[in-house]
Amino acid sequence: MRCRILHESRGRMRVHICKAYMTCSQADILEAWLLGFPGIREARVDERTGNAAIRYEGKARSSILSALAGFHFETTEITVPEHSQRALNRKYEDKMFFHVAKRLVSRFLLPLPLRRIRTVVKAVPYLYRAARSLAGGKLDVSVLDAASVSVSMLRGEFNTAGSIMFLLGIGDIMEEWTHKKSMEDLASVMSLNVDKVWVKTPEGGEVLLGVDKVKEGDQIVVRTGNMIPLDGMVCLGDAMVNQASITGEPLSVHKKPGALIYAGTVVEEGEITVTVREEKGSGRYDRIIAMIEESEKLKSSSEARAAHLADRLVPWTLGATLLTWALTGNAARAASILMVDFCCALKLSMPISVLSAMREAGTHHISVKGGKFLENYAEASAIVFDKTGTLTNASPRVKAVIPFGNEDEEELLRLAACLEEHYPHSIANAVVNEAGKRGLSHEEKHSRVEYIVAHGIASSVDGRQIRLGSYHFVFEDEESRIPEGEKGKFERLPDEYSHLYMAVDGKLAAVILIEDPLREEASSVIRQLHSLGIDRVVMMTGDSERTARAVAKLTGVDQYYSEVLPEQKAAFIRAEHEAGRKVIMVGDGINDSPALSESDAGVAINSGAAIAREIADIIISEDDLHSLVTMRLLSEGLMERIRKNYRTILSFNSFLILMGVLGFFPSAVTALLHNASTIAISLHSMTNLLPEDRRA
Repeated sequence: MRCRILHESRGRMRVHICKAYMTCSQADILEAWLLGFPGIREARVDERTGNAAIRYEGKARSSILSALAGFHFETTEITVPEHSQRALNRKYEDKMFFHVAKRLVSRFLLPLPLRRIRTVVKAVPYLYRAARSLAGGKLDVSVLDAASVSVSMLRGEFNTAGSIMFLLGIGDIMEEWTHKKSMEDLASVMSLNVDKVWVKTPEGGEVLLGVDKVKEGDQIVVRTGNMIPLDGMVCLGDAMVNQASITGEPLSVHKKPGALIYAGTVVEEGEITVTVREEKGSGRYDRIIAMIEESEKLKSSSEARAAHLADRLVPWTLGATLLTWALTGNAARAASILMVDFCCALKLSMPISVLSAMREAGTHHISVKGGKFLENYAEASAIVFDKTGTLTNASPRVKAVIPFGNEDEEELLRLAACLEEHYPHSIANAVVNEAGKRGLSHEEKHSRVEYIVAHGIASSVDGRQIRLGSYHFVFEDEESRIPEGEKGKFERLPDEYSHLYMAVDGKLAAVILIEDPLREEASSVIRQLHSLGIDRVVMMTGDSERTARAVAKLTGVDQYYSEVLPEQKAAFIRAEHEAGRKVIMVGDGINDSPALSESDAGVAINSGAAIAREIADIIISEDDLHSLVTMRLLSEGLMERIRKNYRTILSFNSFLILMGVLGFFPSAVTALLHNASTIAISLHSMTNLLPEDRRA
């Protein structure tokens, strides 16, 4: 690919791609390719100019230029999202440009009679919407807009009427643009995060394949806690499936042979074999968009209050206009009041503030599924943490496998990995990874795997009953025994590790020691949350008392509970609600799902179980718990911005009304100042809430 350097300085250069026309898709491909190139820190491609701005490290300049020279759009294997933010921005940038251009052409090039005819024609939709509202018995902002335009035209002020409609049009484009962008962002967040799936082989076994290699007609197996990656029909088994991502309904649905299954839903309990009907990407995105647009999740109570207040103020504005005209007989003064309404600014700035905050959260690798969860996060006074994979490292490791009863250590690890790989969780991943490190092949031998939430796994291999899980599950529920003569060995197991117990035919066969180091930032994050108004930090874990006590001491939580079941976590949050607290729940496992659902703002770790991510309201990166602090700063900043917008809108527009009543501002001036202030407040509402020096 031919290119030339337009400008460069130390560590930076701007390169022009010598191409007659660059599409949005090509710009996305080139930008993704540059961002993935070794040594490049930042890259931005402008499809309009064909320029690429690159920031790089060290001596990468020559290798970048050589690679660019050999780059070809046709041969690159870079894949980009099907629905591009670049394409969306391009669409609305063009829309805004032509809206402004048409206004300038009309204002300065059209003869006066044609300008007036054009203004009347443009006013028709406003009058139609107002007529519909009045026919429905409503006095809303459409009535006020139509009245403003009509009074201006009746008084012969066609330029004023045109200006009002021009500014209203800009507001409509901005609102639609911001809303659509939020829809795209949320749809991307809710898109599938599934790379591989278990596929049935002709011989009756299972093989793990990339989801993009699955074809229509293939049979895939989905088990408890896993996301269904493709549309299809159940051909074997039965399960309870959570379809909230498609229908918005939180209750799970029973699926049996013959039932339709949709991509993005999650198996809460059971196991099903699905015959694939649609390959990756078919229809999923559009269904997400439709669900989000119909959902009330985007609406925070602050947005609802703003919309309600805006509608309530319309009759008062109309009343003030009529009263001023009746008392003064001055139509100009009355019209100046009519040009000012609180509705536009309130109804536009509040949603834009919320949607902009959600966008900003995305830049910190935080996905928020609705505005009300930002509000709840800001108002919460308690936070509940799961331990494993949350306060402790997201990547625990197997420290040792302790065999019992003369069993073979590597054979037991191989068998444990065979069972655990079906239920992705940080502990399960640790077992599977350890088997991989030792080169142990764990082909499918079990007849059926059953996952018991918060307890463990039950299966059978060659007629032998296998139980793998917690002490409570293996010894109390399943009544397994320690082999004779090995009780001392069992009691000498080191306390500093988490224990995963494995029993075969009712006897303990192995204890897998899991090294689950505490996250370095955990104690710091808890201190910061305390300083930001979270007065109760609680840890709840299914792990043993000794492990929970040690972690609680190191992290500085206010309270901890050990050996708890999923329903106990949810019950604790319900009790907090009864005490008048709003509660945040942070977890990553299947057993955290009830508590995530019960909380006011459920936070899931991105690397956690699919069902946890599905139910959670907020998803954070597994890399750093400081995202929780960032979310608190961001949500509090949003609430302060909303309060400031309220004060500014109400005070400034009241000032304009007063100036109109006193005759200081004519209607054209009040209209200009009102609409200019609305746009200014909306533009400010789109700016970042967190300055660089306040970001966590």
